[in-house]
Amino acid sequence: MRGLTGAGPARARGIRPAAATGTAALAALALFASACAAGGTGARDEGPARAASATGAAPSSGAAPDSPAGTPERVDAVRLVKDDPAVSAEVKRDLKPCVADEYPVDVSYGNLTGGPADDVVVNVLTCGDAVGVGSYVYRGENGSYASVFRAEEPPVYAEIDRGDLVVTKQVYEKGDPVSSPSGENVITYRWTSDRFAEKFRTHNDYGKVTGGGPTPAPGG
Repeated sequence: MRGLTGAGPARARGIRPAAATGTAALAALALFASACAAGGTGARDEGPARAASATGAAPSSGAAPDSPAGTPERVDAVRLVKDDPAVSAEVKRDLKPCVADEYPVDVSYGNLTGGPADDVVVNVLTCGDAVGVGSYVYRGENGSYASVFRAEEPPVYAEIDRGDLVVTKQVYEKGDPVSSPSGENVITYRWTSDRFAEKFRTHNDYGKVTGGGPTPAPGG
Protein backbone atom coordinates (compact mmCIF):
# COMPACT_ATOMS: atom_id res chain seq x y z
CA MET A 1 0.00 0.00 0.00
CA ARG A 2 1.49 3.33 -0.81
CA GLY A 3 1.08 6.51 0.63
CA LEU A 4 1.59 5.17 -2.05
CA THR A 5 3.21 1.84 -1.14
CA GLY A 6 3.27 -1.79 -2.26
CA ALA A 7 4.46 -5.20 -1.21
CA GLY A 8 6.30 -6.45 -4.24
CA PRO A 9 6.56 -6.63 -8.03
CA ALA A 10 3.38 -7.11 -10.05
CA ARG A 11 2.52 -7.28 -13.73
CA ALA A 12 0.79 -4.76 -15.96
CA ARG A 13 0.80 -1.05 -15.10
CA GLY A 14 4.15 -0.88 -13.37
CA ILE A 15 5.80 -3.36 -11.07
CA ARG A 16 3.45 -2.74 -8.18
CA PRO A 17 1.24 -4.71 -5.77
CA ALA A 18 -2.41 -4.10 -5.00
CA ALA A 19 -3.47 -2.99 -1.52
CA ALA A 20 -5.01 -5.62 0.75
CA THR A 21 -8.15 -5.23 2.83
CA GLY A 22 -8.40 -6.24 6.47
CA THR A 23 -10.31 -9.38 5.50
CA ALA A 24 -7.71 -10.31 2.91
CA ALA A 25 -4.99 -9.80 5.49
CA LEU A 26 -6.67 -12.29 7.84
CA ALA A 27 -7.02 -14.75 4.98
CA ALA A 28 -3.37 -14.27 4.06
CA LEU A 29 -2.39 -14.90 7.67
CA ALA A 30 -4.30 -18.16 7.68
CA LEU A 31 -2.72 -19.15 4.36
CA PHE A 32 0.73 -18.30 5.73
CA ALA A 33 0.19 -20.54 8.76
CA SER A 34 -0.94 -23.35 6.48
CA ALA A 35 2.10 -22.90 4.21
CA CYS A 36 4.46 -23.07 7.16
CA ALA A 37 2.87 -26.28 8.36
CA ALA A 38 3.31 -27.74 4.89
CA GLY A 39 6.96 -26.69 4.61
CA GLY A 40 6.38 -23.58 2.43
CA THR A 41 8.94 -20.88 1.91
CA GLY A 42 7.25 -18.56 4.40
CA ALA A 43 6.83 -14.78 4.25
CA ARG A 44 9.24 -12.16 3.00
CA ASP A 45 11.20 -9.96 5.37
CA GLU A 46 9.88 -6.61 6.60
CA GLY A 47 7.39 -5.40 4.01
CA PRO A 48 6.88 -1.91 2.62
CA ALA A 49 5.98 0.83 5.06
CA ARG A 50 3.55 3.62 4.25
CA ALA A 51 5.32 6.34 2.29
CA ALA A 52 3.36 8.91 4.28
CA SER A 53 5.29 7.86 7.37
CA ALA A 54 8.51 8.12 5.41
CA THR A 55 7.85 11.71 4.41
CA GLY A 56 7.64 13.13 7.88
CA ALA A 57 9.36 10.74 10.25
CA ALA A 58 13.01 10.43 11.26
CA PRO A 59 15.44 12.43 9.07
CA SER A 60 17.94 10.45 7.01
CA SER A 61 20.84 11.95 8.90
CA GLY A 62 19.40 10.97 12.28
CA ALA A 63 20.63 8.10 14.40
CA ALA A 64 19.57 4.59 13.54
CA PRO A 65 19.67 2.71 16.85
CA ASP A 66 18.80 -0.94 17.17
CA SER A 67 15.03 -1.27 17.21
CA PRO A 68 12.91 -3.73 19.15
CA ALA A 69 11.98 -6.83 17.16
CA GLY A 70 9.24 -6.00 14.66
CA THR A 71 9.68 -2.23 15.13
CA PRO A 72 12.23 -0.98 12.56
CA GLU A 73 13.52 2.57 12.83
CA ARG A 74 11.51 4.70 10.37
CA VAL A 75 13.38 7.10 8.10
CA ASP A 76 12.50 9.94 5.76
CA ALA A 77 12.80 7.98 2.52
CA VAL A 78 12.13 10.97 0.29
CA ARG A 79 14.99 12.87 1.88
CA LEU A 80 17.27 9.84 1.55
CA VAL A 81 16.67 9.78 -2.20
CA LYS A 82 16.89 13.52 -2.76
CA ASP A 83 20.09 13.84 -0.70
CA ASP A 84 21.74 10.88 -2.47
CA PRO A 85 24.28 12.13 -5.06
CA ALA A 86 24.08 8.77 -6.86
CA VAL A 87 20.38 9.23 -7.71
CA SER A 88 19.79 10.66 -11.18
CA ALA A 89 18.67 14.24 -11.58
CA GLU A 90 15.63 13.03 -13.51
CA VAL A 91 14.37 10.85 -10.65
CA LYS A 92 14.91 13.66 -8.15
CA ARG A 93 13.14 16.17 -10.39
CA ASP A 94 10.10 13.94 -10.85
CA LEU A 95 9.86 12.89 -7.19
CA LYS A 96 6.93 15.08 -6.16
CA PRO A 97 3.76 14.47 -4.10
CA CYS A 98 0.94 12.81 -6.01
CA VAL A 99 -1.78 13.83 -3.55
CA ALA A 100 -1.30 16.37 -0.76
CA ASP A 101 2.01 15.38 0.88
CA GLU A 102 1.96 11.73 -0.20
CA TYR A 103 4.93 10.78 -2.38
CA PRO A 104 4.98 7.82 -4.82
CA VAL A 105 7.51 5.92 -2.71
CA ASP A 106 7.49 2.36 -1.35
CA VAL A 107 9.73 1.70 1.65
CA SER A 108 10.85 -1.67 3.06
CA TYR A 109 12.98 -2.42 6.13
CA GLY A 110 14.99 -5.58 6.74
CA ASN A 111 18.39 -7.16 7.25
CA LEU A 112 20.26 -7.26 3.94
CA THR A 113 23.83 -6.32 4.85
CA GLY A 114 24.24 -7.71 8.38
CA GLY A 115 24.64 -4.27 9.92
CA PRO A 116 23.51 -3.17 13.40
CA ALA A 117 20.38 -1.43 12.05
CA ASP A 118 17.72 -2.32 9.50
CA ASP A 119 18.60 -1.65 5.89
CA VAL A 120 16.15 0.50 3.92
CA VAL A 121 14.89 -0.36 0.43
CA VAL A 122 13.24 2.54 -1.40
CA ASN A 123 11.28 2.22 -4.65
CA VAL A 124 10.34 5.41 -6.49
CA LEU A 125 7.23 5.13 -8.68
CA THR A 126 5.31 7.29 -11.12
CA CYS A 127 2.09 8.83 -9.85
CA GLY A 128 -0.16 7.94 -12.75
CA ASP A 129 0.74 4.33 -13.54
CA ALA A 130 2.79 3.37 -10.45
CA VAL A 131 5.69 2.31 -12.68
CA GLY A 132 8.94 1.76 -10.78
CA VAL A 133 11.54 4.26 -12.02
CA GLY A 134 14.24 3.72 -9.41
CA SER A 135 15.18 1.25 -6.66
CA TYR A 136 17.71 2.03 -3.92
CA VAL A 137 19.17 0.39 -0.82
CA TYR A 138 20.55 2.33 2.15
CA ARG A 139 22.65 0.82 4.92
CA GLY A 140 22.69 2.24 8.43
CA GLU A 141 26.26 3.23 9.31
CA ASN A 142 27.47 5.33 12.26
CA GLY A 143 24.17 7.11 12.81
CA SER A 144 23.50 7.85 9.12
CA TYR A 145 22.60 5.97 5.95
CA ALA A 146 24.92 5.06 3.09
CA SER A 147 23.77 4.28 -0.44
CA VAL A 148 24.83 0.72 -1.34
CA PHE A 149 22.62 -0.16 -4.34
CA ARG A 150 20.94 1.66 -7.21
CA ALA A 151 18.86 0.51 -10.22
CA GLU A 152 17.26 3.12 -12.49
CA GLU A 153 16.19 1.20 -15.59
CA PRO A 154 12.37 1.37 -15.50
CA PRO A 155 10.17 -0.49 -14.96
CA VAL A 156 12.07 -1.77 -11.90
CA TYR A 157 11.12 -2.84 -8.38
CA ALA A 158 13.26 -4.13 -5.49
CA GLU A 159 12.25 -6.05 -2.38
CA ILE A 160 13.70 -8.10 0.47
CA ASP A 161 13.27 -11.86 0.30
CA ARG A 162 14.72 -13.93 3.17
CA GLY A 163 17.80 -11.75 3.51
CA ASP A 164 18.41 -11.34 -0.24
CA LEU A 165 17.73 -8.34 -2.45
CA VAL A 166 15.40 -9.30 -5.31
CA VAL A 167 15.08 -6.88 -8.22
CA THR A 168 12.41 -7.31 -10.88
CA LYS A 169 12.79 -5.63 -14.26
CA GLN A 170 9.99 -5.86 -16.81
CA VAL A 171 10.97 -6.58 -20.40
CA TYR A 172 9.35 -5.05 -23.47
CA GLU A 173 9.57 -6.33 -27.01
CA LYS A 174 9.02 -4.14 -30.04
CA GLY A 175 5.40 -3.07 -30.21
CA ASP A 176 4.54 -3.86 -26.56
CA PRO A 177 2.28 -1.22 -24.95
CA VAL A 178 3.38 0.15 -21.60
CA SER A 179 0.59 -1.79 -19.89
CA SER A 180 1.62 -5.15 -21.38
CA PRO A 181 5.31 -6.08 -21.16
CA SER A 182 6.37 -9.37 -22.71
CA GLY A 183 8.11 -10.67 -19.60
CA GLU A 184 10.38 -9.94 -16.70
CA ASN A 185 13.89 -10.58 -15.40
CA VAL A 186 14.10 -11.40 -11.69
CA ILE A 187 17.60 -10.90 -10.29
CA THR A 188 18.65 -11.98 -6.80
CA TYR A 189 21.56 -10.17 -5.12
CA ARG A 190 23.37 -11.14 -1.92
CA TRP A 191 25.58 -8.95 0.26
CA THR A 192 29.12 -10.27 -0.20
CA SER A 193 32.42 -8.53 0.65
CA ASP A 194 30.71 -5.20 1.36
CA ARG A 195 28.72 -5.09 -1.85
CA PHE A 196 25.72 -6.71 -3.55
CA ALA A 197 26.71 -9.52 -5.91
CA GLU A 198 24.33 -11.17 -8.35
CA LYS A 199 23.54 -14.77 -7.36
CA PHE A 200 20.56 -15.83 -9.43
CA ARG A 201 18.72 -14.62 -12.51
CA THR A 202 15.37 -15.86 -13.82
CA HIS A 203 13.46 -14.80 -16.93
CA ASN A 204 9.69 -15.18 -17.14
CA ASP A 205 7.65 -14.76 -20.34
CA TYR A 206 4.14 -13.47 -19.70
CA GLY A 207 1.25 -15.39 -21.21
CA LYS A 208 -0.65 -13.55 -23.92
CA VAL A 209 -4.07 -14.68 -22.65
CA THR A 210 -5.77 -12.01 -20.54
CA GLY A 211 -5.43 -12.83 -16.87
CA GLY A 212 -2.75 -15.42 -17.43
CA GLY A 213 0.28 -15.48 -15.14
CA PRO A 214 3.92 -15.36 -16.22
CA THR A 215 5.26 -18.45 -17.92
CA PRO A 216 8.91 -19.45 -17.30
CA ALA A 217 11.01 -19.33 -20.45
CA PRO A 218 12.45 -22.64 -21.66
CA GLY A 219 15.68 -23.33 -19.83
CA GLY A 220 15.05 -20.36 -17.46
